[in-house]
Amino acid sequence: MGQKVRSGANKLDSSPALLTATKLVRQMLPGDARYGDPLSTAGSESPQVLGRRLAQLTEKRPGAMREAGLGALQMWQAMAEAQGRGRGEIELTIVFTDLSNFSDWALEAGDDQAIELLRDVGQAIEPPVDDHGGEVVKRLGDGMMAVFSDPKQALEAVVAGRENLGTVECDGYEPKLRAGLHVGKPRKIGGDYLGVDVNIAARLAENADADEILVSERLLEKLGDSNGLTVKKKRRFKVKGVPADMTAHSVK
Repeated sequence: MGQKVRSGANKLDSSPALLTATKLVRQMLPGDARYGDPLSTAGSESPQVLGRRLAQLTEKRPGAMREAGLGALQMWQAMAEAQGRGRGEIELTIVFTDLSNFSDWALEAGDDQAIELLRDVGQAIEPPVDDHGGEVVKRLGDGMMAVFSDPKQALEAVVAGRENLGTVECDGYEPKLRAGLHVGKPRKIGGDYLGVDVNIAARLAENADADEILVSERLLEKLGDSNGLTVKKKRRFKVKGVPADMTAHSVK
């Protein structure tokens, strides 16, 4: 009897008509109808962890039950994002940082010293992110990506992290922070943020000099007249992946 029930359930689950119907239902549900791929399930939140596990377990056996399960997680993720940072609808300050000339030094110093330095760097620059209401989205070798709801808090966090680095040194290498900040509405997929605004912040960091903070004109406008900063327009800021009329400003 049990075997007949399982056989019937398997046939129902693999029914092409039912599979098509469940996929159509997912198209009408809120959230990402393709939820379940590696991009959408990257992250440590509950919907992402369960989504990865379900996708792995059912990868070789697609069926209506798989689509129904992913559809439920799709809605869960959509509701979580609606209550939090959103999917391209909420304005955020995006921050990228890295260390000047770290790669060249690490090649000479070796892995052990490089890892030890990165631990110290993380302890220097990440706590200020949390203290100023930000979120570290991901760590990028000798740098990080973070998001903030307030641009002033984002800039203060970067400045605090840069000051903390003044006490960090390893094998004669003195880490110098480079940072790029931009305000926009990035698209959140899984635990990551994507889009042009993210690219702009990353390019700003890449084009900053050692110990320099580069911000976009939009972020500067958000700070207003009360920022108390010394600002200098960055010359020759023409890089791929950002709008042609993009301007960058070095702040102190």
